[in-house]
Amino acid sequence: MLLIRLFLLPLLVMAQVAELRQIWPILERAGCRGCHNPDGVASATRLRFPEGMSDEELAGFAASLRQLLDLKAPDQSLLVMKPTARVAHAGGRRIQAGSAEEQALVGLATRLARAPAVTAVVKKERHSAGPVLRRLTHVQYNNTVRDLLGDDSRPADQFPPEDYVHGFKNQYEAQSISPLLADAYSAAAEKLARRAFSQGIGQKLIPCRPAGPDDATCRERFVRTFGRRAFRRPLSNEEASRYGALLRSEALRARSFTAGAQLVVEAMLQSPAFLFRTENGADPKLRPFEIASQLSYFLWNTMPDEALLQAAENGGLNRPEDVLRVTRRMLADARARAATDEFIAQWMRFDRVTSMVKDRRLFPIYSLELAVAMTEETRRLFSHLVWNNLNFMEFFSAPYSFITADLAAIYNLPAPKEEFGRVELPPSTGRAGIVGQAAFLALTSKPAETSPTARGLFVREQFLCQEVPQPPPGVSTNLPPLSPEKPQTNRERLAVHLSNESCASCHNLIDPIGFGLEKYDALGAYREKLKLVFQPSRKEKKKEPITVELDLDTSAHIAGLPNSAFTSPLELGTILARSPQCQQCVVKQLFRYAAGRKETAADQEIIARALDDFRASGFRFQELMASLMRWLIFPTEGS
Repeated sequence: MLLIRLFLLPLLVMAQVAELRQIWPILERAGCRGCHNPDGVASATRLRFPEGMSDEELAGFAASLRQLLDLKAPDQSLLVMKPTARVAHAGGRRIQAGSAEEQALVGLATRLARAPAVTAVVKKERHSAGPVLRRLTHVQYNNTVRDLLGDDSRPADQFPPEDYVHGFKNQYEAQSISPLLADAYSAAAEKLARRAFSQGIGQKLIPCRPAGPDDATCRERFVRTFGRRAFRRPLSNEEASRYGALLRSEALRARSFTAGAQLVVEAMLQSPAFLFRTENGADPKLRPFEIASQLSYFLWNTMPDEALLQAAENGGLNRPEDVLRVTRRMLADARARAATDEFIAQWMRFDRVTSMVKDRRLFPIYSLELAVAMTEETRRLFSHLVWNNLNFMEFFSAPYSFITADLAAIYNLPAPKEEFGRVELPPSTGRAGIVGQAAFLALTSKPAETSPTARGLFVREQFLCQEVPQPPPGVSTNLPPLSPEKPQTNRERLAVHLSNESCASCHNLIDPIGFGLEKYDALGAYREKLKLVFQPSRKEKKKEPITVELDLDTSAHIAGLPNSAFTSPLELGTILARSPQCQQCVVKQLFRYAAGRKETAADQEIIARALDDFRASGFRFQELMASLMRWLIFPTEGS
């Protein structure tokens, strides 16, 4: 019997894999994988599609499907009942009842139920990132030339704008150098080098007093000293020789050692070794310097300091405990605060807050200054939690905030004694954390009205790290127009999406979140009812505007999250703060920012370990930063 099982089990597994390959097109057309994936809105459910379609992955998927089977009545299994909407399904009806697709699904469920239980052995994928080149972001470029040359002119502010990918501007898949950016680098290098030497800063860059234009000793020393700082690693002999020859040629031509040094600075600022940094490179001797830059550009958003370069040279970054020790030293530096400010600005899309447009007739208080104050309120809450080592999940549930008099007017609170002073948020305001702040509420609204869809989408993507499938091509996103004869709330208008199954499957996942925030208008101010004002037409100039007030139903929930009913930002923030999905999303967002890419299946172990450390610390963000660096740099040590 044992021999029969040893022989049959591989055959059974391969038979299940073959059948899955046949039925896969049906599941793809139904869009199941769009939600049931590690980043999908149904990521917390038991059904999760593999990232690839190897035999190994499909075998594991087939084994996992048994959780969804009714072994006595396979046709009544959740695997069949949910996609046909015979059982409540947040994604709506994906497969028509009675169709050939349903019969195929019933056949799969039946055969899986009748087959012996098989535990597929799936090899655990380890993180093995190859060499990666990461270009300095514009902020990093500005900070680096500041620390390298003492230049505060911020030339990168004039560079072509960077794109947001996976929520951030530092993702290396979008960091190519366009011809326009190459020209900008060239012009900036020339200006920076000229300014450095014309203002006398350049003299400080030369660590010796040259005995003439052709001083070989001083030339070698300058090239290697400045090059080590500019390239964040020692120069190779070939590089030192090449830049030394450039310095000598220009120094002899201009009869000035300084002129040669200026040209070397200009050339190095245009080198890929300056503009890019390598992670996981092929040369083990340079690995400590790569680690130094990895730490520095994550924790400080600028080049390594001398202590960090010396640690790389002296073996002080070779062990996980070294990385943790150095990280904590760096977090105590003021540059760490500026670096985390950049993270929160990108995660919360401050750029969109400060560029949003509001209807001035409805919101006369709105101005760019107010928008900037909104972002500063969010930044202050973030910084308060991070640098006071508090529970970071209060970012979503904090019953207090840091506001100005203008923000207090929006929140209907007394003005603080000082600008951005701390104020308590009484429960009666219904506010808490980021979801109660104007930055979030105004950003996720239209110029004149709120958008439950945009608010729900932001919560899904930014706070739960879930990707909502794109709407089908050609689908109209316009809502029914409002009229005095038929005034409607957004909940009523958005009901039109529910009449179309292809729309309902996604809108059922995002709109119900936004409905719970409808008592906060497009600027973030509280309103008990929806007030609609209908202006008379040009032909009816003598008529008065018609004002209609409608009751607002703010009953809401997050589909896929248990016990997630809420009616206010306060309740939503509490749900998010305690949600394992939200806690993991904080780790994922920081991982994407730190690694410069979206996580893959191979990174799940790193994220899980960092999340464990984050929870064990009481959700201290500084501990998360240290843990993430430790596991990113040494993913296999200590496991």
